[in-house]
Amino acid sequence: MTAFANQQLVLTAIGEDRSGIVSELTQLVSDCHCNIIDSRIAILGNEFTFIMLLSGDMSAISRVEHSLPVKGMELGLLTMMKRTSSHQQGNFSAGYTLEYEGLDTPGTLSKVTRFFAEQHVSICSLKSDTFEQGEQLNMRCEIEFNIPSDVNADEFKIRFEDLSHALNVDYILRRIR
Repeated sequence: MTAFANQQLVLTAIGEDRSGIVSELTQLVSDCHCNIIDSRIAILGNEFTFIMLLSGDMSAISRVEHSLPVKGMELGLLTMMKRTSSHQQGNFSAGYTLEYEGLDTPGTLSKVTRFFAEQHVSICSLKSDTFEQGEQLNMRCEIEFNIPSDVNADEFKIRFEDLSHALNVDYILRRIR
């Protein structure tokens, strides 16, 4: 395998939700001889959002870069691309998922993500939403993260426990690796 075969591209597409968009975009990637390494789809409001990590040789990546804007316009999508390189895994002691929920209070997610940043813990994935329960609007969040080897996991857990009380959220923390 040559150095040129290891090119990567992050592709995002946003537009009004309707059936067939995923098929059109994945076909374009396939026609350009790229491989989808990772992908995420979400419907936010009435908007479809799709993000993919592609790999291929330099000419395959270039074909996607030249073909996507035209396809995006045909489909009424806002698209963006950025070349990247393979993610280098850091030195982590453990991986966790955190799920929390409580009343929907402005600033909760900001305070939780600030806590992670202050602890030097990187977030791998995050999903949050709101839902009605009775007559109250609640929020919930799922975060996957890795604790670096130089961060004390027990101290992290104790500090998060304190934060959860201050924010009045219930949570479940699970080790996954």
